[in-house]
Amino acid sequence: MNTLRLLYRGQQEFDFPKMWRKALIGSLILVLVSGGSLIFRGLNLGIEFEGGTSWEVTAPDVSVSDARDALSGTGAAAAKIQTVGGDSIRVRSDLDGIDAVAGITTILADLAGADETDVSVTTVGPSWGDQITDKAITALIWFFVIVAGYIAIRLEWKMAVGALIAVAHDILISVGVYSVFQFEVTPATVIAFLTIMGYSLYDTIVVYDKVREINGRLSGTGRYTYNEMMNLALNQVLMRSINTSITSMLPVASMLIVGSFFLGALTLQEFAIALLIGILVGSYSSIFVASSIVAMMKSREEANVAVARKVESRGLAGEGTRAVAADDVALGTTSTRPTADRPRPSNAPPRPRKKKKKR
Repeated sequence: MNTLRLLYRGQQEFDFPKMWRKALIGSLILVLVSGGSLIFRGLNLGIEFEGGTSWEVTAPDVSVSDARDALSGTGAAAAKIQTVGGDSIRVRSDLDGIDAVAGITTILADLAGADETDVSVTTVGPSWGDQITDKAITALIWFFVIVAGYIAIRLEWKMAVGALIAVAHDILISVGVYSVFQFEVTPATVIAFLTIMGYSLYDTIVVYDKVREINGRLSGTGRYTYNEMMNLALNQVLMRSINTSITSMLPVASMLIVGSFFLGALTLQEFAIALLIGILVGSYSSIFVASSIVAMMKSREEANVAVARKVESRGLAGEGTRAVAADDVALGTTSTRPTADRPRPSNAPPRPRKKKKKR
């Protein structure tokens, strides 16, 4: 509870550099699992990407095995059959002939005890599916190019590299979750992935802008390494990132629960699942992936190497968060008033003495 109280007040002093190694190992494991699943299991692509015909009918009392038995003597015997929304049966096949499509429609209507007009039939040509895939890849490439250019101009190229690696990390893990659990990938999912990239970048740029501000104030003192300044930036924006993540997840979770489970809107479910995964992964990557990559690159710069050597020679190495936080108080960016949880720093400026009134 004490940690949560300090976190809420923005007075926490986590040592993020000590966490980076474990976090990067965890990220590497997740990336390898996601990549392996994509290679060996692949993605459950929707009909919009693969082409073919999809039938969907409301049949609460019909199981997948019942539907497969009914279609065993047709050309759709090897079709993909699944339940959606809890009370509907969806059948996907590469059949595209008018007579074959009409035959499957009749069988499903009889199986569900419904009229043929109650069976929803969607046919998509393979060429249209290829166009959707190509446009999604093109949009992704342009996104990376524009974002890299903007961050390189607005901040610096090393931060652009860190941000793009973090975004690629987020996309790969999010897509890997879809591959592992075989969630269907639809155009709504692609839109959600693009939204995820924007959210991840927002959080990352907030961190980068804060560390640039702190670097501008403290680099001239020659007392703190770049890792320590990055650590201070992360501590200062941590509560903001948590609040942003929570406020973003609440409407997404509401959309997932109400839209999919109560209203049966599958498109909302496909969109919300991707967003929820992306928000969680994006919040994590901005703190542990994007920041650590930039810190590693910046720490190797000649000026920062020289500062690190000075800090080590003075015996200040390892103080990390406490040293920088205390200096931040001295610079007047945080409150100097001590509390029961946070004693007055030893190097904070002395309190001004009150002048006694003359009688």
